[in-house]
Amino acid sequence: MESYGNMSSEVTYNWVDITADFFKNIKDLQLGELLHDGHLFGLFEAMSAIEMMDPKMDAGMMCNRGSPKPLNFQQAVACGKLKIDSLEPSELIGIIDATMACIVSWLEGHSLAQTVFTNLYLHQPHSILNKTLKAYCIAIYKLLDCIRDCINKAQVFEEEDFLPMSYGYRLGLNPLTGDSYNPNLEVTEQKCIAMLREQEEELNKKAKSVEGEDVVSWSALAARIRFTRMFYQALLLITKRDSQSGADCVALLNGCTEMMKVIIKTAGKGTQPIENSDKPNPMGFEPMINQRLLPPTFPRYTRIKPRGEALQYFDELVGRLRHAWKITSCTNFHTALDFFMEFSRRACILSRSALQLLYLSPSPASAAAQPDAAHHAFLDTLRDSVKSFVAPPALTRAPNAVFFEREIVDTFLGHCVRPFAVLLQVCGHNRARQRDKLALLLDEFAALQEEAESLDALVIDPAGPRPCFGTWILYHVLRVIIAYLLSGLELELYSVHEYHYIFWYLYEFLYGWLVSALGRAEGLAGETKKADARKGRKMKRRRPYAREALMCQVLQNMCGGYYKALVAFKLQGKIRQPQSPFDNEGVRYKHRFAPLAVLTPPQVHYNEFCELTQTIQYENPVLLYLGGCKHFQQARSLLETVTTPDQEVSDLLKVAKTNFVVLKLLAGGHKKDSTAPPEFDFTAHRHFPIIKLV
Repeated sequence: MESYGNMSSEVTYNWVDITADFFKNIKDLQLGELLHDGHLFGLFEAMSAIEMMDPKMDAGMMCNRGSPKPLNFQQAVACGKLKIDSLEPSELIGIIDATMACIVSWLEGHSLAQTVFTNLYLHQPHSILNKTLKAYCIAIYKLLDCIRDCINKAQVFEEEDFLPMSYGYRLGLNPLTGDSYNPNLEVTEQKCIAMLREQEEELNKKAKSVEGEDVVSWSALAARIRFTRMFYQALLLITKRDSQSGADCVALLNGCTEMMKVIIKTAGKGTQPIENSDKPNPMGFEPMINQRLLPPTFPRYTRIKPRGEALQYFDELVGRLRHAWKITSCTNFHTALDFFMEFSRRACILSRSALQLLYLSPSPASAAAQPDAAHHAFLDTLRDSVKSFVAPPALTRAPNAVFFEREIVDTFLGHCVRPFAVLLQVCGHNRARQRDKLALLLDEFAALQEEAESLDALVIDPAGPRPCFGTWILYHVLRVIIAYLLSGLELELYSVHEYHYIFWYLYEFLYGWLVSALGRAEGLAGETKKADARKGRKMKRRRPYAREALMCQVLQNMCGGYYKALVAFKLQGKIRQPQSPFDNEGVRYKHRFAPLAVLTPPQVHYNEFCELTQTIQYENPVLLYLGGCKHFQQARSLLETVTTPDQEVSDLLKVAKTNFVVLKLLAGGHKKDSTAPPEFDFTAHRHFPIIKLV
């Protein structure tokens, strides 16, 4: 600091120690309370503030940190840093691979401005003289628009999944001329595909006319153009949901897989990113070109996906889209629901959205208010679902037998359309959002339960009231509850000291009720078939849910094994418990099971839980370990009876065998004196961990 006249250059700080005053004043606050003065800079302002001129928090400052000013398309061409003609195959391959990496980064939740549109060639594709690159850039415009259309139609994305905002880049504009939107000048889908096909043929001709390494380079470039064309065509078919084009779509996706093998193999033929540089490719990309377009919020750090990982992502994406098309052959709602739940575990936002469009396009959830073709189609699907599950007399009688019954049943099923369509839509969201939405959905199912019970009482049956519709709704309610509780394990929301009542609830009630509901459904359907047989109709005896009931018994035994093992660990002091000032198990229990309070069967409250589990708290830990062994052994025996085991069965079998051995060792006194907590390894299965002794 400079000195002016007689002013001292020293700076004086008047520090005051407020530690004693602080601790004195906080004695009046209860645990969890905060003191806030309305005239002070509060928590909300602190979290919302942007620290000006801090590169981490002020988006504009990233452009002013000593780096050269980013060049736009015209400036880069004028100074010779951007070639628009006479590009080598290696340069074209590098640009295409870098663009694919940017698209993957966009699909993983980053903005278009910071990913795909850092490619300067996409700013003015009409000015590119190289025909191959020009056709590719136009196709990317069309592809981005198709992807965004698919995801927007499905409506299963959250802000962390996908950013649809285009930041002023109008994907609907004509990329050939850059003119304002004019339907007569727009590059149509057919024209875009024709341009790619033309370049593909030209590149293949060049590959045949050269020798040596040049053959590989030109062939690799042709494979990339071919992949772009087929991938775009396949997405168009999925978005339009043309049932007649199923074979065409699968053939296109199979072709994409073949091309991806070539693309991955030849990834090294293109120009590579410069080490320690933000640019995904040496030429054509400017990471900071759109920094000024970002909104005045904390900028999200964008790291473009490495090329190898991006190409692998595309390869897996094609496989997921091919698998998603199989939903078109699912005529049974239960089968479709299982497909949705299984598919969402590893799917990305684009494949999850594609699945929604293939089965629910347009969505009957949005069409429920105004009956139309989609609404009636989904209503028919639900009617067939009830009929195959419990065969209610109201749906198996002649169509005109009792008009009153048909009317009230159709009214009930009409009320079911939205909740069941939303259930399928929830399966399209990411795993964390699914849990929140399942909890909200339970309120709607609670209303359906009451209506189903009333409907069962109104339906006329000579043998007396039969809980057909109530059983059908109960089955789905139990599945939603189980999915909700298990998602907490998958998302690591529960502490280890909470595991015991989660597994207890699943073991003692939910899986048992689910097995009972399946047995009752089979019995109700059997009664209808007997009545039909007495009328002279031949009916085959089938058990369509035998495997599902078997798997429920397996999971019930698995949960029983975990519950008894956890209680034994707790009795031996092997599980860390919260400190007493912060421990209130009743509050935690109520919080974990709160969404179940509105449903039937009624929620088991904490006081009931304590009463029902009181005796086991005084058991010998050795007996509990042996009890857990029996449960895992029973689960193993049931799994070994499955005739066509899938990956799920194999994973559960591995977990059951390992946990059986671990509990057997503990029952025999292994590490009896050790207080080290056990580890629960969820790598083998997302819900049922392998118990490891440290």
